[in-house]
Amino acid sequence: MNLPVQVTQEELSEILLTVAPVRPVFIWGAPGIGKSALVEQFAVDVGMECVSLLGSQLAPEDIIGIPRINGNVSEFLPPKMIARNEPYVLFLDELNACSQEVQKAFYSLIYERRIGEYHLPKGSVVIGAGNRTQDNAIVKTMSSALVNRMFHVQLKVDVNQWLSWAYTAGIHEWVTDYITARPEHLFSVPPKTEEPFSTPRSWHTLSDLIKEFQTSGLSAGSQMLKTLAYGCISPSHAGMFVAYTKHLGNKNLLSDIIKGDARWPAKPEDRDVLYFLAQSFRDRLLLELPKSKEQLDSNTQFFTHRAKALIKELASINFELAQLVASDDGGKTLPDWFMVEIVRDLPRLIQKQE
Repeated sequence: MNLPVQVTQEELSEILLTVAPVRPVFIWGAPGIGKSALVEQFAVDVGMECVSLLGSQLAPEDIIGIPRINGNVSEFLPPKMIARNEPYVLFLDELNACSQEVQKAFYSLIYERRIGEYHLPKGSVVIGAGNRTQDNAIVKTMSSALVNRMFHVQLKVDVNQWLSWAYTAGIHEWVTDYITARPEHLFSVPPKTEEPFSTPRSWHTLSDLIKEFQTSGLSAGSQMLKTLAYGCISPSHAGMFVAYTKHLGNKNLLSDIIKGDARWPAKPEDRDVLYFLAQSFRDRLLLELPKSKEQLDSNTQFFTHRAKALIKELASINFELAQLVASDDGGKTLPDWFMVEIVRDLPRLIQKQE
């Protein structure tokens, strides 16, 4: 399922507080974006225990219980995890990863809040969550009967909200500084190959590992930091993150290069830093260049002049990185008037790109 409307973490929290007490809620979203954490926080907010069941690891009897003879009749004994005396939040994680038989076992539990003769304590809340088919996760088609028993909402990643949380949660400053500089790297679409990819969860993991290894002297740009980064997040993001930490000793280097007080690093050992600076330079161009040439003022005229000169200098050091700056990256293009001047002054750059 891919809903046309998506909600942020704060919006989901409000929905859970309003909808979940009266209707079962199912949260759709990619792996690692905080679905489970938000449900656990909801339980804390309403003052109830959160009991989590992992759908991919359940059998039908884990839900409906097992039968026993009681006099002349049989009855089912509900599982201890579910049969409780006080109201609680029942979180059915990876619900759409379980088999059809397990899904059937959930019908009465989700809609009627009961298993056989056992009813969940009044005030209990049922919340489900799962990944989507396009997330390359283990998912099964959810039956229409089960879909129709729940309110559905799709969670998206909001960088500003994640950063607000990260600052209060003690996420390592290398991570928060990097995501502030490259917010689009907080989340990447799960790859079809078996490799790490960037999510709020994987950045959190990297932060924890950095803290652990810093007690034994982990340094910015070190081989160990590379090992940690490439083991947690998308390879392209990992390389740029390590380069960014090497760049931390001179946070103003890009500004100094633009002003003419410094030059692009040209040493082979600084190639990763050069790549990061080139990416950051492109972001700066996208941010500061006006949409039309008529909007140029004295400051942007100087910036435009320096930008063309810097792209030319960059091309002399690494032609591919100069192409990267001038490329159409993910639908984000530099203003047409600027590209016309690039074609005029640096035709080889554009011709080779084509």
